Amino acid sequence: QVQLVESGGGLVQAGGSLRLSCAVSGRTLSNYAMGWFRQAPGKEREFVAATAWTGRSAYYGDSVKGRFTVSRDNAKNTVLLQMNSLNAADTAVYYCASPRNVGSIVYSRTSSYEYWGQGIQVTVSS
Repeated sequence: QVQLVESGGGLVQAGGSLRLSCAVSGRTLSNYAMGWFRQAPGKEREFVAATAWTGRSAYYGDSVKGRFTVSRDNAKNTVLLQMNSLNAADTAVYYCASPRNVGSIVYSRTSSYEYWGQGIQVTVSS
């Protein structure tokens, strides 16, 4: 059974940083792409970042480019999201996600992902 558990969220002041972690169990992370999404109240789930299964490519939503960095530690079966220069618009519940199949996917689509974490709140105070 595949499980994803996010950690590292919380409250931070504007301009600050947070690092989210996603611990993956039930599969070997190195075979799979991984994604991060977020959802603010009243809004649709938004693509944030993804890392290819090879670990050599990363992809970002326009609103976080240059501020967020996604990485993976296959030995620990963990995916990280480093978030810098946070602002109020980054306030949301953040989810990590893993696809059903190995290999490449359309990283920005929620429908590409089969498994989701429970989500973790990130609140940026202005």
